[in-house]
Amino acid sequence: MFYAKSIPNDSFKLITKNISPFGSVILIIFLGVDAGGSKTHALLVDEAGRVLGRGLGGNGNHQTAFEETKRNIEGACGQALRDAGVMKEQVTFAYFGLAGADREPDYAILRPMIASLGYERHAIACDTMIGMRAGTNRPYGAVIISGTGFNAAARNPQGDELQYGGFGYLFGDGQGSGTDLAIHAFRSAIRAWEGREQPTLLSVLVPQRLGYKSVQDMYDDALDNGKRPSHELAKVMFEAASQGDAVAIRILHKTGREHGNAVNALIKRLGMERESFDIVLTGSVLSRGSSPHMINGIKEAIAEAAPYAKTIKLTADPVVGAVMSAMDNSGITIEAATDAALRRITF
Repeated sequence: MFYAKSIPNDSFKLITKNISPFGSVILIIFLGVDAGGSKTHALLVDEAGRVLGRGLGGNGNHQTAFEETKRNIEGACGQALRDAGVMKEQVTFAYFGLAGADREPDYAILRPMIASLGYERHAIACDTMIGMRAGTNRPYGAVIISGTGFNAAARNPQGDELQYGGFGYLFGDGQGSGTDLAIHAFRSAIRAWEGREQPTLLSVLVPQRLGYKSVQDMYDDALDNGKRPSHELAKVMFEAASQGDAVAIRILHKTGREHGNAVNALIKRLGMERESFDIVLTGSVLSRGSSPHMINGIKEAIAEAAPYAKTIKLTADPVVGAVMSAMDNSGITIEAATDAALRRITF
């Protein structure tokens, strides 16, 4: 669990001498950064949401390689500045969404690292929060991320933030990530084959996907040679459910309920039960699942705790959420036209 608030922007002031590539005077320049485990995106826009510069770097998670992460983030930002033809001193506000920004010990490392990059007015948050912001037209709301792993986070209208997840089953996470669904598909195929589970299409689809002729061959290879299921088997769970398989449907619905339970806990702790807000769904499992049962489970659980909330799938690039967060922290109200322009940005 993590709690944070954005830094105050008492030092906020307009910059009035920047000239954009469009030949017009820019009052404000915003930098948004999405630093993930495999790549870092940096985006510079003006107050109307027009793209000024883009930058791309590698791994942005300090937990895997601190010095490399710092170089990658700084390099992506530098590339965006060069692309825009501006200097970092001209950036009005920079917002960094950082993978691995999970707990206070992480922030103790990340605050000085980001401060050393030289952006006078800036804020940092876990990358879950920029995913949330990219999916909603409000500066507050909630997000559920289900991909290889799982996270849930929320921010209330007062700016208080909480986050759960990302640390695995032992630390309270539900079994609903892509990795977990792959394990469920594998074990359900075996259980049905052994007669410990009702018959399921998974007993056919799972060995087929893994290249075996039978469950017996798959079973023996796992025991004799230590073969373990690929996370790609999560797709098989959705395939079986889309064909009406009762076992797959039950697992996906239960998983959705657990995801909803996680975000409900955050909503209650932040006092958001009677608020109207969006819950953004993102990650490969939620965005590409071919059956509705998991999302139906999420909606069913959320309705019990936050009846005025609605779920929405993320369609914008998360780095757009970082830019929007920079605007929010600067006291800028994002008008409908600017919001629309930002959501059209692709990387």
